[in-house]
Amino acid sequence: MSKNQNTFLFIILSLLLLLTLLLNISFGQVDIPFKEVFNSLFGGHASKDTWEYIIVNFRLPKAITAILVGIGLSISGLLMQTLFRNPLAGPYVLGLSSGSSLGVAFVILGAGFLPAFFSQFLLSSYGIILASCLGSSIVLVMILIVSQRLRDTMSILIVGLMFSSFTGAIVSVFTYFSSAEQLQKYTFWSMGSIGNLSWQNISILAVCVFIGLVLSLISLKSLDALLLGENYARSLGLNISKARYIIICATSILAGSITAFAGPIAFIGLAVPHLAKLLFKTSNHQILFGATLFIGSIIMLFCDTVSQMPGFEFTLPINAITSIIGAPMVIWLIVSRKNKNSII
Repeated sequence: MSKNQNTFLFIILSLLLLLTLLLNISFGQVDIPFKEVFNSLFGGHASKDTWEYIIVNFRLPKAITAILVGIGLSISGLLMQTLFRNPLAGPYVLGLSSGSSLGVAFVILGAGFLPAFFSQFLLSSYGIILASCLGSSIVLVMILIVSQRLRDTMSILIVGLMFSSFTGAIVSVFTYFSSAEQLQKYTFWSMGSIGNLSWQNISILAVCVFIGLVLSLISLKSLDALLLGENYARSLGLNISKARYIIICATSILAGSITAFAGPIAFIGLAVPHLAKLLFKTSNHQILFGATLFIGSIIMLFCDTVSQMPGFEFTLPINAITSIIGAPMVIWLIVSRKNKNSII
């Protein structure tokens, strides 16, 4: 695809991102006209104080969170699919989500065994975020230790899957001995949520996503080399261990921080990189990085808009919407692939 075509597609994606952002902020239990949303975002203030309050304190933070989640999961999915040369690899393939789930399960399902002071703190929103971060960090440290001892990248993938199975088994033990109230709270967390973050939480998440994106940008040339195989990449002078270490750290920061603040969000990291490759028809990671960033933001905003159920008094779990939209999308991508040598 020519440079002009790529530029045109990026312009279209930019306009779609702006449109989905306005739709996301406009629709909900209280419909706010497009003009008022635009005035609030770019003109300074909506005509009604009620609309302005809803936009600034509820809709805008949720939309920014959706963009950060879409960017982080999509980019980390692209990194993992290239590193393992596996189209089914996603941001949670290393077991980071399972580590976060274990930390949250320990807090929600096991807090009753702790003193009242610790129990109250751990069951707060900050306690759950901290537990999720610790859980994913522990898994990350284990993965990094293992990656130093293994030369084969596919072995790291298998180890990540084993960590997922191990932590999942421990979570199952916790759930077996938990009350119905504890199980309900843990289930709600596992469904994901992007609407309960304060501006302070969003700032922390934005910093984590920024760091992950910087590490990802550093890895772009390494990713292009790894597409040709590790042996060929070594012949080009690439330090495989160092490149793998940076890619794993970038993915861990992106996926771990998003899981901590928003819960496990399914299918975005798996489907979006394929859509970017299908749309731009390239394997150049400099182009795919920008394409994945835009498409991830657009799809996450769209999923959040659907989950708000405009005109209704309830909101659907965001994880359910991403799965409902993402699963058929991945099936369609697989079925529509014309040959096995496709870049998808």
